[in-house]
Amino acid sequence: MGDINDKDVINKKICIAMVSDFFFPNMGGVETHIYQLAQCLISLGHRVIVITHAYGKNSERRGVRWMMNGLKVYYLPFLPFYNQCVLPTVLLTLPLVRQVLIRERVGLVHGHSAFSALANQTLLHARTLGLPTVFTDHSLFGFADVSSILTNKLLNGILSDTCHVICVSHTSKENTALRAMLCPSRISVIPNAIDADRHSDVRFLIGGDGPKRLVLEELRERLGIQDRVLLQGQVPHHQVRAHLVRGDIFLNTSLTEAFCMAILEGASCGLSVVSTNVGGIPEVLPSDLIRLAEPDATSLADGLEQAIAECRQGPDGRRQPEDFHRLHESVRDIYTWRNVALRTECVYRRVLDAGGPEPTRHRLANYLTACGPVGGKIFLIFALLNLALVWLLQLLQPAERIEPGIVPDRSKLRNRSTPCEEQ
Repeated sequence: MGDINDKDVINKKICIAMVSDFFFPNMGGVETHIYQLAQCLISLGHRVIVITHAYGKNSERRGVRWMMNGLKVYYLPFLPFYNQCVLPTVLLTLPLVRQVLIRERVGLVHGHSAFSALANQTLLHARTLGLPTVFTDHSLFGFADVSSILTNKLLNGILSDTCHVICVSHTSKENTALRAMLCPSRISVIPNAIDADRHSDVRFLIGGDGPKRLVLEELRERLGIQDRVLLQGQVPHHQVRAHLVRGDIFLNTSLTEAFCMAILEGASCGLSVVSTNVGGIPEVLPSDLIRLAEPDATSLADGLEQAIAECRQGPDGRRQPEDFHRLHESVRDIYTWRNVALRTECVYRRVLDAGGPEPTRHRLANYLTACGPVGGKIFLIFALLNLALVWLLQLLQPAERIEPGIVPDRSKLRNRSTPCEEQ
């Protein structure tokens, strides 16, 4: 994964704002990444806040909430519009986002997920306010359909004015560079990680939920294998390990993945991993820890047959405890959240060492050169409106009059150890 030198670590500790539509109480890879990275950055001495939208049927979870080790979460009073994302209004989010960034004395804004409208808007606001920005892309996108074309053009405009980009795999880096028309030198690859300590006679345990569950239930009944196929439904995050250790083999059938934390969690629990060879999956685990198959039923069945045969080599037809322990130790040594946090710090340092805010005229001219003759003019109009609104807000509510946010004294918190501190 590469060693981290002391000189690569930020000497001046700053306040970092993580921004995304996707955060707890939602569960998923982006949510876990933001939370674990924030905890590790806090243990490294930085102050971290999270900005997301309100959650709950009647927006019960809104306002300011505190999480473990002084992690401060702003649940802004914006309602989800589609697929857990807020309506992309651009200018309407500026007054509240500006107040939060000034109040918390934020030194760097880190947006997550190309799907997140709130992250994309906040990156634009942060650059208008003269703050350095970093963006992490967690997914792969296509190029042909209308949805991908529109999303890629939006990403092109946002990332053309973002200081640096992080991708979770080299495949994801190539995908992002092509979609957003970015120079590869502006993109760093920092894989995800996991908390490795948390986490006839063949039976299948299937976790998760979604529109395809009904299809699986019908197929199970038609084949008469209800006693061999158990559909667990949605598995709460704190029960994932308990669910995984019930098995010997982890089968992943993804058709597209930028990284796939699920196979890491399976290998960390000592399971033999069989997965489709798509996206960034080949980069996740060494070849001796994973069996890769083509994304078709025949190839997956062959890989599963090999994994079952290996399991049957044990004295009682099952894999032995030492096999589980060996896999667990291998994964824990490869991927740690501390390593992710330190490498992310290196990106922050590169951005902060680049100098002060870029002159406004250069930022505006960059939209025209990077986004094309039509898209560039559209983004330029929004940037000019953003500047005008910032100027108006400064007149109505000067930054000097915004009360600083409360900074928790970590020595007085009832801290619990984080994966970063344990490693």
